[in-house]
Amino acid sequence: MFNLFKKKDAAAPEERVAACLQNKDYAGLARAYYDMGCAALAAGDQGRAMLWLSRADTVYSARDDVYDKVGEKITDDCSNKIDALEDAPLLVNQIEEEVVDRAAGLGDVQIRVWSLLSLARLVPVADRLGALPGCGVLGKLGKCLGLAVQSFQNPITPDEFDFIGGVCGELSQLSDSEAFFAGGGIPCAAGAPLEVFDLNGLTMLLNMEAFFGGHLHTLAGDPVSDAGEMVPCALLPDYWTRTVGGGIRQLPQVEAELARIWDDCAFVRSGPTWSAVAQRVTQYRALDIFAV
Repeated sequence: MFNLFKKKDAAAPEERVAACLQNKDYAGLARAYYDMGCAALAAGDQGRAMLWLSRADTVYSARDDVYDKVGEKITDDCSNKIDALEDAPLLVNQIEEEVVDRAAGLGDVQIRVWSLLSLARLVPVADRLGALPGCGVLGKLGKCLGLAVQSFQNPITPDEFDFIGGVCGELSQLSDSEAFFAGGGIPCAAGAPLEVFDLNGLTMLLNMEAFFGGHLHTLAGDPVSDAGEMVPCALLPDYWTRTVGGGIRQLPQVEAELARIWDDCAFVRSGPTWSAVAQRVTQYRALDIFAV
């Protein structure tokens, strides 16, 4: 007999994400991402599992009230699953090891320039994302990049130094802001819109902050070594995993970016002139990394 009192099926996690964003229910948003991550893990899709679980972690870690509402049972399990996935054969895990291996024998300035070149390819993306509400700091990265290039040859002014420091603070604030984890998207040459939350992969905002912060400390006579965390960021793995899924290493745009990363490594190892570095930065700032 048909049960008139049978409960309707729960909404799909993707529908829950949309509803939670509309209602600004960020605890519900974190739970929805967590459920999507668990479902992806159960289906054997480790890439999307890492994507969704990392998004859940970012959302519930941003605010104490959200963390408390989500509850330790979920937050602890989410963290444990992310820790386990860090050993999975994913590009986001492997690329960091590859960068460390390729950086062997490079000096700190060379690694810093290598990072700077990757950042140059992200500037066009950041400029466009900077038009989204609350994301204006991303539109300032181009100026910071130019000042960093200049600082390798000539001193920057105290005001310019303070400008970069202010951007570092704004990047940190954005990483915990609803403008980041509940922000919008922009059109993208690859097809599907690019979301500002796609910068969550490889902790890009914090790596940008660390790069510029470390550079300022170095300029001030308190050297901070650059470990190259910025180098793989222009791969934008979260975008490709979210929109395409599967093994993203073989995607044409990803292959092209990997080729640029290793070519940049060979370039800095060759001991280029600063004018050659500036020329490559200029070329990268005109590049659309999403185009085939």
